[in-house]
Amino acid sequence: MVRIPAGTVGLRDDRRGTRWQTELPEFLLGRYPVTAEAHRAVTGSAPAAGGAEPVTGVSWFDAVEACNAASSRAGLAPAYSRDMTTGEVTWDRASAGYRLPTEAEWQYACKADTTGYRYGETDAIAWYDANSDGRVHEVGAKSPNGWGLHDMLGNVWEWCWDLYDEEVYGTYRIFRGGGWAESERGCGATVRRRSHPTFAIDDLGYRLARSVF
Repeated sequence: MVRIPAGTVGLRDDRRGTRWQTELPEFLLGRYPVTAEAHRAVTGSAPAAGGAEPVTGVSWFDAVEACNAASSRAGLAPAYSRDMTTGEVTWDRASAGYRLPTEAEWQYACKADTTGYRYGETDAIAWYDANSDGRVHEVGAKSPNGWGLHDMLGNVWEWCWDLYDEEVYGTYRIFRGGGWAESERGCGATVRRRSHPTFAIDDLGYRLARSVF
């Protein structure tokens, strides 16, 4: 995993026309999206065949469970607990276990001290609809950002922890980054999408994060 330095990130919600700043302590983030091989190693299964390609077809709930499985495998206290009656997931913020990044952490890490819409030229850093040949690709084949993170844009969208807009969308969770089927415009550091936590599709995966204490 890559140690991401502390800093401040500016976010916005175009639907509500709001902007805000979030201060972040340092944290750890996976150098790559979780691969099918790695997902299978900690959960015992993967929704689709594959090895070094990002795992896809995982819901937000699947990703949360995989984070806990990775924590248990590493001897760490799980970051999440789930009420099986209500389905509500609680994050223990004092846990050093594996978890999903917040969207603030994700955007901050994606930009890596750059100020533009992307951290590089699109074809050099991302698999998207114009160059992906209609499929997911092995992680790490495109150039990383300035902090050594690969595939932050393109290849697969990545689930984040956050609710999108609870008042309007209820339990919908955020995903970021664009995927292999997305247009070039959709692969940007500030693009926000959302869906129900049971939603799963063939260009949506996740990346592991950990808190630093």
